[in-house]
Amino acid sequence: MTGPITVIGNPVSPYVRKVLAVCRMKGVEVRIDPITPFRGDDAFAALSPLRRIPVWIEGDLTLCDSSIIVQYLEETRPAPSLWPDDPVQRARARWIEEFADTRLFDVLGWKLFFQMVVKPRTLKEPPERALIEKARDEEAPELFDYLESQIPAEGFLFGEVSIADFSLAPAFLNAQVVGVEPSADRWPRLVAWLARMEAETVLGPLNDLSRAFMTTPFARHRELLGEHGWAATEVSHDAGFARRGPMSPV
Repeated sequence: MTGPITVIGNPVSPYVRKVLAVCRMKGVEVRIDPITPFRGDDAFAALSPLRRIPVWIEGDLTLCDSSIIVQYLEETRPAPSLWPDDPVQRARARWIEEFADTRLFDVLGWKLFFQMVVKPRTLKEPPERALIEKARDEEAPELFDYLESQIPAEGFLFGEVSIADFSLAPAFLNAQVVGVEPSADRWPRLVAWLARMEAETVLGPLNDLSRAFMTTPFARHRELLGEHGWAATEVSHDAGFARRGPMSPV
């Protein structure tokens, strides 16, 4: 396939940062249309029937799921590999990716960040306090306990940084924004690993981009991409705020 590659999706989304991290690791140049699903136009809905981000457009290929996108990237741009060589470890990495995409984001993303940031600021709706409290006080600590048991004392999850790391770490930034993060006293391995991801991998600059997006009006988001070393698309699928269809990850 030839021609420019487009990624539709706002870097505030952990799923978008996951894909962009893999692109950086593999040297894949993309242009970004930094919309949220709530602001997508009819053309966006045609490209992403579930109104989810990220969307990958390369020639006549359109993909709408972060895990499918990064697997496609691994198969078409195999170097450097972001999956463990050993089949057992590779299977474990895929499980971590699935866990991150589903249960982890359900708690840190939907029940915390979405309720505390997206609903009041973007949708102008009140958050569900009972949902937030249970996620903060019960569900998040249980997740942190599990991850503490899976993370090594040094390095990354499977030696070299892998898709498991890039799937798991991004949602912690969104949780941090709403004041939910693991403490070093109870979860020292998890906290140290998150610090390594921030300081030693391409996720650090992507998190900086996400932080900038969170504090900057939508109108300046395309400019921010250039300021952080990313190219924006020439046209956008941003139709302004338009809540259509089912809620989708942001």
